[in-house]
Amino acid sequence: MGKSGGETRTDGIHQALRADILAGRLVPGARLKFPDLAARYQVSVGATREALTRLVAEGLVVTRPHLGFQVRPLSHQDLAELTQARVEIESLVLRRSVQEGDVHWEAGAVAAHHLLERTPYRDPRDPGHLSEQWSRAHAAFHHALLTGCGNRRLLETAQSLRQEAELYLQWSVSLGNEPTRDVPAEHRAILDAVLARDAGRAQELLRDHIAHTAQLLISCAPDQPNRVG
Repeated sequence: MGKSGGETRTDGIHQALRADILAGRLVPGARLKFPDLAARYQVSVGATREALTRLVAEGLVVTRPHLGFQVRPLSHQDLAELTQARVEIESLVLRRSVQEGDVHWEAGAVAAHHLLERTPYRDPRDPGHLSEQWSRAHAAFHHALLTGCGNRRLLETAQSLRQEAELYLQWSVSLGNEPTRDVPAEHRAILDAVLARDAGRAQELLRDHIAHTAQLLISCAPDQPNRVG
């Protein structure tokens, strides 16, 4: 059975709002008022409300007493805590992957990296935003690196933290500005260390990779942050 007109309209505004938040067109902390959004996207207030409820569940939108819905604010403290957790747990999981992964795991990492390198980094229709294809390929590459770890609980925790950081990754491109950074070189270096079975080197490179992305955004945060690392 196909979707009703109401569901289709909700899906449409959900996708449009999501894209505008990830691209930074709706800036961190911006208030999201039903009448304004309904007019902007030419949908009903009911469809707008449902779309915002979905975005709250996805962590892109928050609710505040007396303020209603807002784009998730860019918080130094939240980003710093999330980054610290990722640096410790994700690098541990990668170390275990290098130590425990078999040749099939190696092949999966190589294949995921091959796809990532050949996927356009920026959206050609909106160069200030990551392409959706690159975001998917990037997530798949990092997932492939970690799946050699035999401890399912550690792997699931690392994956959960990566998903939570996706908004910050998108914003690091939309809001940050570091044209000299060579992200593909960082990924190649991590893969090279993995294939060399150099667990310590792979762990160090991944820690730097995570912290670098966070620091780019922390420099834009409104609450006067300190460095992460």
